[in-house]
Amino acid sequence: MSDCIFCKIAGGEVPAEIVYQDDQIVGFKDIRPVAPVHILLIPRKHIPDLTAITPEDAELIGRLHLAAVKVAADQGLAERGFRLVNNCKAEGGQVVYHLHFHLLGGRQMRTLG
Repeated sequence: MSDCIFCKIAGGEVPAEIVYQDDQIVGFKDIRPVAPVHILLIPRKHIPDLTAITPEDAELIGRLHLAAVKVAADQGLAERGFRLVNNCKAEGGQVVYHLHFHLLGGRQMRTLG
């Protein structure tokens, strides 16, 4: 058994408010939202961070993005807009070391830079 909280959520061992799931991807509401809509999208496969993906993961990463678009539409954000964010490693702000994307929306996002 993995100690990874996201692996446990994907495996149904830890409860979460699931908004999307298929055989490879799980989407659930963040417990500390920073926007009215804040969904985490994770692969069921444990990948520690974005730098750990391999060419074999290319289809999985594409599926993650397609899931993000579907969830955004389901949440009423497709026309309004949304942000998809990945924090990678400590200086990038990553806290849980299981690849995940934050889908943020429901308010005007500030520009970066």
